Amino acid sequence: MRQHFRKTATLCVVTLTMLVAAALHAAPPARTVRVAVLTPGLSFGEVLAGFREGLGQLGYRESTNLILLIEDTKGSGSEVQAQAQALVSAKPDVLVTVGTSHTVAAKAATSTIPIVFTWVGDPVRSGLVPSYAASGNNLTGVSVYSGPLSGKRLEILREIAPNARRILCLVGKESIAEISFSAAQKTAEKLGVVLIRRDVASRDDIVRELSVLPKGAFDAIYHVPSGLVSAHINLLIQRAREDKVALMAHEDELVAAGALVSYGANARRMGLQTALLVDKVLGGVAPAEIPIQVPDKLFLAINLVTAKTIGLKPPLALLERAERIVE
Repeated sequence: MRQHFRKTATLCVVTLTMLVAAALHAAPPARTVRVAVLTPGLSFGEVLAGFREGLGQLGYRESTNLILLIEDTKGSGSEVQAQAQALVSAKPDVLVTVGTSHTVAAKAATSTIPIVFTWVGDPVRSGLVPSYAASGNNLTGVSVYSGPLSGKRLEILREIAPNARRILCLVGKESIAEISFSAAQKTAEKLGVVLIRRDVASRDDIVRELSVLPKGAFDAIYHVPSGLVSAHINLLIQRAREDKVALMAHEDELVAAGALVSYGANARRMGLQTALLVDKVLGGVAPAEIPIQVPDKLFLAINLVTAKTIGLKPPLALLERAERIVE
C-alpha cells in the first residue's frame, strides 16, 4: 500500500512549518514546563505526533525543558472526568485536551489552569467558549469544525456511493456528535436519503449495534464525529468491508486506516497548530486573549485499496479533488 499527497497539500505542510519557525519567541523557558495531555485514544496518535513535532520546532525538548504527562482514556465514558481531575492534580502549566468530551471534563475540573483544546467540533455550541473571538475564560484552542462540515461530508459520500439510500450513523453521547448528526440530517432530507441512527455510549454498545444489524440493513456508514466512535473506528472499518459498503470518516488518518473516504482537518497539522497555542500560553499570553482557531486546510482523502475491496470505483472528478490518495 502506498500513499501520496497532492503538491498543494505538501506546500501547505511546508507553509505551516515555516509559520511555526516564524513564531519562535526569543527562547523557550529555561525552566522545565509541565504539559498534560488528555486524549481519547490511539486514533488521535497523529494529533499527538504533530503536537510533539511542533513543540520540538519551538525549542521544547522532553529531555531538557519539557515534561509531558499523557493520559489516554481509550475513548469516552464516566472515567474521563476522574482522569481529567488526576491531571489537574498534577498541576501542569498547561492542560491540552483532545476532543469535545475531554475538554468539557477538563473545564469542569479547573478554572485556573490554562486549557488548550484541539479536535473540538464546535466549541461555542458545545458551551466551552462564548465565541471564537475570545473565550473569556481559561480556554483556547483549535476547532476541528466538524458540525459545519457534516452536510458536505454526506454530499461527498453520495458522490462516491450514489446508490446509498440508507446510511448508518452511530451517535455518541458527546455534544459534537449530536450537533454533527443534526446537521447531517438536514442534508439527508435534501438528498432524499435516510439516516439510520443508533446511539452508543461505550465500545460494547458499538459492538452490539453492529451485531444486531443484518447484512443489507444499510448501504453506507457515516462516521458521526465523537471521541468514542473514533477510538473504535476499526469496528466500523471492519463492518464496512464485510458488507462491502462505503464508510465516510471525518479525517484522513482514518482513511489511511481503511475507511473509504474522508473530508476534514489533517490530524498532524492540527497538532502543529495546537503547539503554537501552547507556546503562546507558556510565553505568558492568557488563553482568554487568544482567538479560537480553525483548521488552516481541509483534506479530501480516498482509499483506493478499500474501494477495490468493496467493489466501488470512485468518480474521476472526485479523485482529481482529493489531496490524499491511498493505493
